[in-house]
Amino acid sequence: MPKEIVTPAGSGKPLAPYSPGTKADGIVYVSGTLPFDKDNNVVHLGDAKAQTRHVLEIIKSVIETAGGTMDDVTMNHIFVTDWANYAAVNEVYATYFPGDKPARYCVQAGLVKPGALVEIATVAHIGKP
Repeated sequence: MPKEIVTPAGSGKPLAPYSPGTKADGIVYVSGTLPFDKDNNVVHLGDAKAQTRHVLEIIKSVIETAGGTMDDVTMNHIFVTDWANYAAVNEVYATYFPGDKPARYCVQAGLVKPGALVEIATVAHIGKP
């Protein structure tokens, strides 16, 4: 099955050997997304809400570049550095998924760069090409 690399316009170079997203058989897989600017600097230091919004906007751009919408999201994998930020993450998250909610899980973990408070990876089913 052929796959298509999905890279939104203006994306920075990934920190490691991965693509922002891949699309195969109508499914979009969005890599773990951190609150980075295009130069891989952490943005909105100390602000879990702003970081979550930034991450979800990047995810949205990957899904839209692949031809889908946030309504097509079926699964989110959420990582937070501190449970104290869980409510803030959920507050912003709910605005991106106002209707039927995708499946998800959330775990506390260390993230690749100090200052990053949240990381989200996503799966979206946008239909077969």
